Amino acid sequence: MAPGLRAQRPSNRKLSAFPRSWPRSLRIENLQLAHLRAAKTAAVVCLSSLFFTFLILSLGGCRRAFCQPVTVTILDPEWSQPDELPRAERESQEFTSETGIPLKHLPVPETSLGQLDLLRGLLQEGGSSPDVVGIDVIWPGILDEYLVDLRPYLANEIAAEDPQLIAPYTVDGKVVAMPYHAHVGVLEYRTDLLRKYGYNHPPKTWDELEEMAARIQAGERAKGRKDFWGYVWQGAAGEGLTCNGLEWQIAEGGGRIIENDKTISVNNPAAIRAWQRAAGWVGWISPPSVVAYRELDSKNVWDSGGSAFRRTWLWDYRLAHWQESAMPDRTGYSSMPGGPGGRVGTLGGIGLGISRFSTHSREAITLIRFLIGRELQSRDRARVGAPPQPELYELPLIVDPYPQSPQLTQQRGGVVSRPSSIAGPVYEGVSKAYIEALHSVLLRKTSAPNATAALEKQLIAVTGFKTGPPKKGD
Repeated sequence: MAPGLRAQRPSNRKLSAFPRSWPRSLRIENLQLAHLRAAKTAAVVCLSSLFFTFLILSLGGCRRAFCQPVTVTILDPEWSQPDELPRAERESQEFTSETGIPLKHLPVPETSLGQLDLLRGLLQEGGSSPDVVGIDVIWPGILDEYLVDLRPYLANEIAAEDPQLIAPYTVDGKVVAMPYHAHVGVLEYRTDLLRKYGYNHPPKTWDELEEMAARIQAGERAKGRKDFWGYVWQGAAGEGLTCNGLEWQIAEGGGRIIENDKTISVNNPAAIRAWQRAAGWVGWISPPSVVAYRELDSKNVWDSGGSAFRRTWLWDYRLAHWQESAMPDRTGYSSMPGGPGGRVGTLGGIGLGISRFSTHSREAITLIRFLIGRELQSRDRARVGAPPQPELYELPLIVDPYPQSPQLTQQRGGVVSRPSSIAGPVYEGVSKAYIEALHSVLLRKTSAPNATAALEKQLIAVTGFKTGPPKKGD
């Protein structure tokens, strides 16, 4: 008998479980062994139950983190655009197939300012969604406090990227987003119509654009196309108008609104001339409704074959997938027209950042790596060979897939950035004031000299900066 067990006289009923042919002493010994085995089994079951209970309690979120896939939410303004939906859906499926991580897309408003208001509101609430956010190139100074510094996680990717593209997403040494799509404002033109009317290249100056647009418009209308227009662009009261206006001003020598030395330069004769020129297009070579056009509106006119020229955005993915455009065999791209001050396209684009409130930061990093990798593949495809379409003429180097082509590089347009990094957190106020002033001129509610003078006062109040002349080559 095991030590510590008290001897008890077993009952005949319990002993009857063993053969009666066994001696009584043998039956008693086997009964005691059976009791010991039952006690040990009960102890093991009890300990196992306690262990698994402790494991479940200690891990807590096991079923959420490991047994069910984590869903990453992304809020990217580009992925809500109609012409981007096929690519977004394709990349989402590829990412989930490769990683097992489902994606959820959050819808966004159409306008840049509406998108900023939505994203800022979500981040200020401190919620765990969205995880990955698409950051417009002009937003980092406004949203940086809510975003993760990506340097520790994407050091190799940052080192491999063009420093010119990283700079707009860097705030006080913190990289708050990775460049995803770098966009540049360009002129889209109908190659067939240019040749039809005797032109062998797209316009290089605004004077040339006006002459070509007016002639082609008159010729097409004479053939019965009464709704055909020479030039469409984005004239609605939104950030797109800031981009257009900046290109007009630079071409005329009117400066960058606010210069790099923090002087407000918008109230000058060259900027006034640029605004007056654009106002003159409305109802002449551009439809009266162009003052309400956003990007999608101008695209609809273009896709229907209703214009000879359009101001649009160009980036590597678009060049690599040129066949997806509405008129791939009749479309060309060139730098924006210029003037005595130069020839530039506004720098735009989207970077990918991570909310510092995200609870899925590891999966968010995985998504950014995946999307950046896909973007690099698109750039490589755009640079392999020389496709017959689209026609590319003197594009800015940043979006030219064939930068070593024999065309004259001195004729290329440059790239200009909006003064968002200079204005920092008050850029939103700067842009709103600029948009309202320029839009009032396009609507012919205010004269250009009065509008720029009033705008100058507003910008002084918003920024606290002093006034000064435009800087040449700034």
